[in-house]
Amino acid sequence: MIKVLIVDDEPIIRRGLRSHLSRRDQYEVVGECCNGRRAIDDIRETKPDLVFLDVQMPEVDGFGVIREVGPAAMPAVVFVTAFDEYAVRAFDVNALDYLLKPFDEERFLRCLTRVEQRLAEPGKEESLVEKLASLVAEQAKPRTADRLAIRNSDRITLLQTEEIDWIEAADNYVEIHVGKQVHLMRETLSNLEQRLQPFRFLRIHRSRLVNADRIKELHPLFHGEYELVLSDGTHLTSSRHYRDVLQRLLV
Repeated sequence: MIKVLIVDDEPIIRRGLRSHLSRRDQYEVVGECCNGRRAIDDIRETKPDLVFLDVQMPEVDGFGVIREVGPAAMPAVVFVTAFDEYAVRAFDVNALDYLLKPFDEERFLRCLTRVEQRLAEPGKEESLVEKLASLVAEQAKPRTADRLAIRNSDRITLLQTEEIDWIEAADNYVEIHVGKQVHLMRETLSNLEQRLQPFRFLRIHRSRLVNADRIKELHPLFHGEYELVLSDGTHLTSSRHYRDVLQRLLV
């Protein structure tokens, strides 16, 4: 019997995984988690053999779960992700498999076949620990994204980061402004900021990033605040807590 923990902040994904697994006698679902913090506790408590692990979650993401639990104590992992396939290849080799949302029955069956083959391999525990340790080390390296994959219901939009004018937080999503278009991406602003070029995207407010190349004018206001005018005429107000960031542009 393979004990499984399902970790995803989307209820529909959790229900789908549980439904697929319920039709297979060799799998036992020992729990579901809707966030990374809960997943860390449940992995330690239930000690599953396999975790279906969402990559993007608020507060603690999938990679954060692995870092916190530790590669040596981490069960086998199948990543569940909304990343496009170009991005997912970067960590495909470090896990048993991945499922790209939305996935169908055929893809799920291929995933389970791979899982069962890999778990049956001699020395698989040592191999998986090495792969997860490699994954954690790779994710710790600073790197920036040249493009973002934004998933909608019927398509994936590949957006070059240099096209972006500004970005604003919207709960667990971000609104990405590109000219007159607004793209909604399921990501926190802090996580996205880490993926973008720091010399290009400036944090001017706790809920706002702006492309420095789009700033046309700066108007000083009160107590270190600024009004920014972008090249398309958009007006944004900065917070005084980030005034040093903008003042560097004036040097």
